[in-house]
Amino acid sequence: MLEFGALASKWWMPVLFVIIAGHITNVCVTLFLHRAQTHRGVHLHAIAAFPMRVWLWLTTAIVTKEWVACHRKHHAFADREGDPHSPPIEGLRNIVLKGAFYYRKAIRQPGMLEKYGKGTPNDWIERNLLSRLNWLGITLMLGIDVYLFGFFVGPVVWGVQMLWIPFWAAGIVNGDGHALGYRNFEVKDESRNISPIAIWLGGEELHNNHHADPRSAKFKAKWYEFDIGWLYIRLLSLFGLARVLYARSNA
Repeated sequence: MLEFGALASKWWMPVLFVIIAGHITNVCVTLFLHRAQTHRGVHLHAIAAFPMRVWLWLTTAIVTKEWVACHRKHHAFADREGDPHSPPIEGLRNIVLKGAFYYRKAIRQPGMLEKYGKGTPNDWIERNLLSRLNWLGITLMLGIDVYLFGFFVGPVVWGVQMLWIPFWAAGIVNGDGHALGYRNFEVKDESRNISPIAIWLGGEELHNNHHADPRSAKFKAKWYEFDIGWLYIRLLSLFGLARVLYARSNA
């Protein structure tokens, strides 16, 4: 058993932990929240979905119904009046730096969750723990980080984890993904592909491809592009833990 603060003995240990944990969080967001829950492009077996739900509870405090509702409304009004987080409307700097603020503002709108959050998990654990006590997960994560890295480094690691999705998803994907990069498709919004090699953000870098065909579980659209999220889906499918419901046929 690890001793208290054991993973802080080398400077690279907390750095490596943050990178690995952060990527896992990105993957859980893109596979569970985005491709499975919001757009129904893939169905995840409970054995795969449940650990993702718990991990997101520990590292983000995201409530599935709220995230799904906000993202569905984003697609319904992409870069038009009514979009919860549009750089052309709110300004790129505001979205990158305050993306989480726009998310919180959107989910407080009357009728928002009822209209756009349909079909999300409503089982016992969702009602009584993951949604009702969403603050408890990140509190437990703080305790885990302090135990692993000590009283000084632990809270720093935890703080980076708490800023991870507000920065990378709410800021970079929703911000830069509608302002910077290249376009494969001339869609009605300003979506852009941030990078053709989509690894760090779990495939979310291919944002224009996604907006061109939102339901597709595969974000890759050109031969030279790589969507690591799609790779994970194919690997899960090999073990019967994922079933693709729809994916674009090209590339």
